[in-house]
Amino acid sequence: MEHQIKIGIVEDELLIAEKIKHILLEIGYDVCEPVSTYDEALMMIETEQPDLVLLDINLNDDKDGIDVAQKINESYPLPFIFLTANSDMGTIEHAKEVKPYAYLVKPYTKEELFVSIEIAFNNFKTFNRTPSVNAKNTTFTFIREEHRFIKVLFESIVFIESLENYVVIHTHDHHTSTIRSTFSNFLAQLPTDKFYRTHRSFAIHTDFIENIEYTEVIVAGQKVPMSKTYRQGLFNLLGIK
Repeated sequence: MEHQIKIGIVEDELLIAEKIKHILLEIGYDVCEPVSTYDEALMMIETEQPDLVLLDINLNDDKDGIDVAQKINESYPLPFIFLTANSDMGTIEHAKEVKPYAYLVKPYTKEELFVSIEIAFNNFKTFNRTPSVNAKNTTFTFIREEHRFIKVLFESIVFIESLENYVVIHTHDHHTSTIRSTFSNFLAQLPTDKFYRTHRSFAIHTDFIENIEYTEVIVAGQKVPMSKTYRQGLFNLLGIK
């Protein structure tokens, strides 16, 4: 199941914040109402749960965007992009300490903002740098489909299958997405207590199991192969003797 990506904006200049919001809506993202302080930013992240945050480094507050970024790194599995009018080396070096997923200098175009967001999602997907957050608590992944990233909830995935260097994701609304990835790498992103490999080229979400036969499993009305190698492991996982 696809979910529209939601973006948060932390910017203390109202006109700029509204312009960013308008651009993001034009591109097709969902957008949280812009905020302008450290405390408001954390409240927005907690309540609105954006998928990415645009952070102005210089806020009219005791704490700045770098402080917000530090808190994100400590507590949230969330990519962020720094927005700033300052491109001097001192600012850049200070910003690099919290490892932003992209960095955008004002003024910027709609195209530059879009590219930065794409880069940030790609970097986040490839290099999730939030070791303080337990990966088992993650409930979704971002996958690239054509020229955009989409958010896919783990709970919506019925099964995945391997096609050489690609993985096909099947969701319960009968949508399929094909991504370039090894089967093992993508399977490693999924919760081990919910997904189980039934075949060298297939893995299922165990919550969708309807019937188990000798050589296949029925999940959400769809037949998925099951080999002898993985059968007993599935029975053990399900508590079947």
